[in-house]
Amino acid sequence: MAQLPVGATTAPSVNVPISNDLEATLIDLYQRVNPSVVHIYILDENSLQLGTGSGFVYDAAGHIVTNNHVVTGARGLEVVFPDGQRRAAEVVGSDVDSDLAVIRVDSLPAGVQPLPVGDSNSVQVGQFVIAIGNPFGEAGSLSLGIVSGLGRTLESDRIAEGGGRYSLPKVIQTDAAINPGNSGGPLLNLAGQVIGVNSAIRTTTGENSGVGFSIPSNAIHRVAPALIAEGVYHYPYIGVRMSSLTLAAQEAMGLTSPAGAYVTDLTPGGPAAAAGLRASGMNDSVGTLPGGDLIIAVNGQSIASPDDLISYLVFEAEVGQTVTLTIIRQGEQLELPLTLGERP
Repeated sequence: MAQLPVGATTAPSVNVPISNDLEATLIDLYQRVNPSVVHIYILDENSLQLGTGSGFVYDAAGHIVTNNHVVTGARGLEVVFPDGQRRAAEVVGSDVDSDLAVIRVDSLPAGVQPLPVGDSNSVQVGQFVIAIGNPFGEAGSLSLGIVSGLGRTLESDRIAEGGGRYSLPKVIQTDAAINPGNSGGPLLNLAGQVIGVNSAIRTTTGENSGVGFSIPSNAIHRVAPALIAEGVYHYPYIGVRMSSLTLAAQEAMGLTSPAGAYVTDLTPGGPAAAAGLRASGMNDSVGTLPGGDLIIAVNGQSIASPDDLISYLVFEAEVGQTVTLTIIRQGEQLELPLTLGERP
């Protein structure tokens, strides 16, 4: 994996006591953080504006983190800092599956500092968070909310080989107001650490419904350095389709527990097929069929669902690494070594 670039900041986990003067905390936080949150203008080949988004300064070299969907299709980028200074920017790298991108300006305004990126694994439901961005073009807007949920998933915009879509796990759900134009802006804790990148909303009107989603900061830690170094991020891959088992399927297969990732299909020639994993196949009328392997652990770490296995691959594994899968096959517990490939 690429190393963290010089100037990038990794913040330790901080528990901030909530004082009675939340107003003063928010004012101070905004004054410290907002200078590093930028307004991104997406331009066409004639330098006409196609749309806008948000981003934040990632390191002292002028790298800025935003969303992949913000910069996709741009023929030019113009970045506006809160003090009004403008810079042309270029895309350094982008990753559609995490919806992250890194752009770069040649220089930062005096005094503008990178924002510290925190540990999204320490985030808890109920904690206060703020979003800063440019909703509907209204630059430097702050909204306050809480973490509403953890462990959500966001589907990739691309269709995977063989159909279906990859998904990003461990996504943060928040009720902090997120609207068009907020995309790519930071979700922050009250210490001013970035814990997420605001990416999507669930809505029937196109406007904030109180259900917003942020890419977890630990995805930034893994993806952004690779985008800066290579322009792309290489995902580990095992080449399976998986499902969770219902109680009825568990009983029909004689399993003591439905917890795990049940293998329903294998990619021909993929790492899982080479390792000897077995798939059940699927039947549209019957549903899950017997005969597949149930993955219950990887390298000794328990797997309770397909999302757990995806999380392990995305946040803890590397392409080319050999892992040990613990599986249940026809009532017997087995261990299989599997060498991870690269996601096509």
